[in-house]
Amino acid sequence: MSDTPQPEPLLDDDQLDRLDDFLASDRAGEDALDLIGSHGLLVALAVAPSEAEPATWVAELFQGEPDFHDDREREEILGLLDQLRRNAIAALEQGQLPELPFELTLDDLPAEETPIGDWCAGFMEGVFLDETTWFEEDEDAAATLLLPFMALSGLFDDEPDMAEFVGDGTRLEALVRQLPELVLDLYLHYRVPPETPKPMPRKKKPAGRAGKERNQ
Repeated sequence: MSDTPQPEPLLDDDQLDRLDDFLASDRAGEDALDLIGSHGLLVALAVAPSEAEPATWVAELFQGEPDFHDDREREEILGLLDQLRRNAIAALEQGQLPELPFELTLDDLPAEETPIGDWCAGFMEGVFLDETTWFEEDEDAAATLLLPFMALSGLFDDEPDMAEFVGDGTRLEALVRQLPELVLDLYLHYRVPPETPKPMPRKKKPAGRAGKERNQ
């Protein structure tokens, strides 16, 4: 029996459908992220080492002010988005994997032509919101952990160092299958403090003058 936990849905199907309908509509704005990209951005915010203000990530997600019918709809849509983020945090805190809203396979397509690429691009948008904090503690470790998301996002294909990596279809397929585990690895890196070494017992100090005199 596998010890790998089953992915945890971050919203139920009806909630995802409601968000999908709104984000795909004209009222969300033509530059707004779709459901897949929004899901990626919000999961990144759940992992992020710093807390983003709601106004900041809402502005990034919609790239403007959505045309809500009324305050009730505004509260509903923004509430669902924040619930997705909070559910991701709760799942990751318990060591669970987030369920991603697509099949974990590229089917021989370039990543940027699939929902996988859209999700990873949304994830990287979440990173870009406060890029400094993602890299300030351990830049090399952060770059290594984020490399799969960067490669699958299609946002870095023009960088020379990425060409060989994204050209390896077998490697990319393996990374796609591991995406939920990679999210959890990132969360553990940022949110779980490293174990501190056990304190070493203090060495006894050599006897001072009084000690020497007693031993004479």
